[in-house]
Formats: sequence, C-alpha cells, structure tokens
Amino acid sequence: MNPSAKKAASARETALRVLVSCRTNGAWADAALKAQLSRDGLSGPDAALCSRIVYGVMQNQLLLDFYIGAYCSQKPDHLQPPLLEILRIGAYQILFLEKVPDSAAVNTSVELAKLAKRGQASGLVNAVLRKLSQNKDALPAIPDRDAERYLSIRYSHPKWLVKRLLALLDREEAESFLAAGNGVAPLTVQVNPLKTTPEALCAELMEGGVTVRPHPWVPGCLELSGAGDLTRIPAFQAGKFLVQDPAARLVSLIADVRPGQRLLDVCAAPGGKSFSAAFAMEDTGTILACDLHENKLKRVGEGAARLGLGCIETAAADGRKRNPDWVESFDVVLVDAPCSGLGIIRKKPDARYKKLDELFALPVIQAAILDNAAAYVRPGGTLVYSTCTILPEENGQVTDAFLAEHPDFSRESFTLPQPVGETDGQLTLWPQRHGTDGFYICRMRRQG
Repeated sequence: MNPSAKKAASARETALRVLVSCRTNGAWADAALKAQLSRDGLSGPDAALCSRIVYGVMQNQLLLDFYIGAYCSQKPDHLQPPLLEILRIGAYQILFLEKVPDSAAVNTSVELAKLAKRGQASGLVNAVLRKLSQNKDALPAIPDRDAERYLSIRYSHPKWLVKRLLALLDREEAESFLAAGNGVAPLTVQVNPLKTTPEALCAELMEGGVTVRPHPWVPGCLELSGAGDLTRIPAFQAGKFLVQDPAARLVSLIADVRPGQRLLDVCAAPGGKSFSAAFAMEDTGTILACDLHENKLKRVGEGAARLGLGCIETAAADGRKRNPDWVESFDVVLVDAPCSGLGIIRKKPDARYKKLDELFALPVIQAAILDNAAAYVRPGGTLVYSTCTILPEENGQVTDAFLAEHPDFSRESFTLPQPVGETDGQLTLWPQRHGTDGFYICRMRRQG
C-alpha cells in the first residue's frame, strides 16, 4: 500500500472503530466519533473523511445492507462485527463518494479486514465490493409493491417509523421527511443582541470569508456556510453568536420572555434555550438552568461566560422531584423534555435505530417532568413544553393529558412569521415544511 493510501486508510480504520462501538456497545455516533478522532489523532481532511463515512453509513445503513445482500452469499444480519461494518464502509464509498475511486474503496476495505484479523474474510470483502462496483450502474431495484418496505430500505429508516409517518402524513410528504432525514442541516446561529446586531455580524463574518444569509423566517437567526471550525472564528470567541437551530430558538420567542423575569429551564443542558432566553431578557432578571447530570451543567456555565451572560445560575436537579422552595416562584418555566430525537435525525442519524421499548417509556417520563414543573409556575405565569420529535405520543398527547389533569392551565395561542402564522397554542415543526428541525412547542398559561 503506497503512503497516500495508508494515510487515507487511517480515516477508515477510525470510522470502523466508531461504527463497531455503536453496534456492539450502543454508543451514540457523535460522542463516539469525537472521542475516537481524539484518540487516533485525526484532524483536517482525514477527520473530515472519517466523519463523512461514519454519518454516511449511519444514514444509509439499510440501503447499503440491501445492496450488500444482493452480492453476498450470507445475509448481512448474519455477518459478525466488524465484517459487516467493513462492507458498509466500502459500499458507501463506492455508491456515494464520487471522489474516491472504486479500486481504492475495495482495496482499503480488504486491508481493513486484514487489520481486524479477519484475513479469511478479506476474500469475501473483495468479491462483494468488486461485484457492487461492477454493477453500480445497474443495481437491483428495491421492491416497491410494499410502500413501507420500499421507503424503509430506500431512505434507511426502520419500518415501524415509516409506518408511523404514513399514518401522520400522505405518501409524498412522508417521503420528503425521510429524504430530509438523510440531508445536511443548514448551520444556523442566533445573533447575541447584547454584543452585536445581525447586520454587523453579517459584515464581520463575510469579511472573514463566511457565506451568510438571514434565516428565511426566524428573526435573529443567520445561516452560515464555508465557516470551517466555528470555534476558531473571532466572532464566536467573542460570544457574538450562539449555534442553535431556528426551531430551538423559537422556544424563547413563543414563551414571550421579558426583561427582569424569573425563569426556570428544567432540562437545560447544554444551555441553548437558556441563552436564547437571556438574550430576550437583556441579561436581567434570573434564569435557573437545571439538569439531572451535574457534569453537563459545566457546559452551560462555559457557554454563558463566552456569551457574556450574567443572569444564568445552574443547579443539579431531577425534573420529576418536587423542590418546595421553587413552588409558584417563576414567571416562565421551560420544559424541553427528554425525547426520541426523531426530529433531529439529520443531525443524529442513529436516533432512527433506537429500540421501540425505549421509546414507549418516554411519554411517562415526559408527563412526570411536566406535571412536576407546573407547580413551579406562579399564578398568571407561562409554562412551555417542547421536544425535538414529531411523534404525537410525545407531544400533543402529553400536553392533552396534562391539561385534562390541570384545569388551572390552558393553551395560549401565539403567532409566528409565515409559514407558521397563527396557532392554537401548540405547533409541530417539520423539516420538509419549515426548513427547521422536527420540533414540538406548546405554550400554556396558568390562571392568575
């Protein structure tokens, strides 16, 4: 193997370690990738290729397995780690990475099999990937008589999720949602109005070579491209913006947060919604940012310091356990509940592979947190419930049940710019409709 090929293979070796860890240990891809890149010392183009492979394989896993199965004597789900991961890495490069020659994809995959001490399997890897390369312009068609199976394979989402989407949306829009899940989310930031203006930040970023455009409909947000490593940008270091999807930014807007208020963010880490609220409060009043895990609160403190925010305090707390000192003490309470994350699949592609039994438990946890948090809202105050999922079981059904048991709360309508407009107090955002993450937000008012 020549030196350049060996260097390129290091990115693939790291990708293999990450994918095996995700499959065998249940690791999340983003955390496993970050840790493995650091351990293996990858940076620059190698780190970029590794990341592309990891996320690409995750996004297209079922489709890759369908094509691998067409040319492999064994069923893909019968192949043990790391053999299946090696085949997926090779197949992804052949089918999706035009800048990687097929021969390089095949040869480096064979080398991976040898490095993984699967020398006897290297022949199988070579044969399957060469056959895939030879037939990539005439691949077997995905059977389309069964819409659920077709969409599941074509967009690599589990059948149960496809079935659920087809019950919520028509076929065309369900397919648009699935396609969006395999797309690249725009990089969106919220301007820190305490340090700059959208116009001034645009000018500063463009002077540094970043392409900037105002978000089409969410105020105070900018979409960036060509930014590279954001942490190296002077404007980031100076705390002039917050990286945040526009859907998350809308939480503080819908909560109608005002200067001088007292706000509780029940599930705050890593702090984005608290920071956005602090901007709206002009860094006055008090924000108490809580999380179950104390180590996560360190990130909240670091983010607040970078943004120059002094009104944010942190506390480790279980959102399901009552704190008597907080009862009826807050003007606004935010509950960004733990959820399935099915609205942010394009950012966390492995969220689609969560086990169903894990998801069934979530509404119980969400309801418990919401029920407890409601006690902290003062009479006349605001309670906002949000998730980054699109499933009604975790969204409207949770707030419906809550309101049925708490007659002193009611949904309160709010209006946003088009394409949303006026709402009845709750809103589900969809990537294919709104260009944001999939998100649910509900505003409720406690009787005065």
